[in-house]
Amino acid sequence: MRLAGGLALLLVLLGAPAGAEEIVVGGVDAVEAGPTVEERLAEIRRRIQAAVRYPPGARGHGLEGVARVGFVIDRQDGRAREIRVVDSSGHPSLDRAAERGVVGAGELPWVHGRLEVPVRFHLQARR
Repeated sequence: MRLAGGLALLLVLLGAPAGAEEIVVGGVDAVEAGPTVEERLAEIRRRIQAAVRYPPGARGHGLEGVARVGFVIDRQDGRAREIRVVDSSGHPSLDRAAERGVVGAGELPWVHGRLEVPVRFHLQARR
């Protein structure tokens, strides 16, 4: 995704397929210097995925899926707020683990607006 002048971002998610792998952002980003929006979004996704813990019961039952979690990042402390699953993995235990992963990611790079981040639960590495 290219941004006009590297400073503004306005994405609208209309009819995207379930399980789409992109991060969706609503709003306009006004950070003037530092990493690009693309770099910050990649870092947010990396931190969340790293903080996710596969629920032992789900692992034992072979449950897999992708939960899309929506949230906003508080500009003051960088913590995710208003966290909720916007597209379920199909398994409540994985959805709850995805929400906990967003909380566990700690301070995140700030991006204006509501984000929707896919959180993957796969038992074997992708090939």
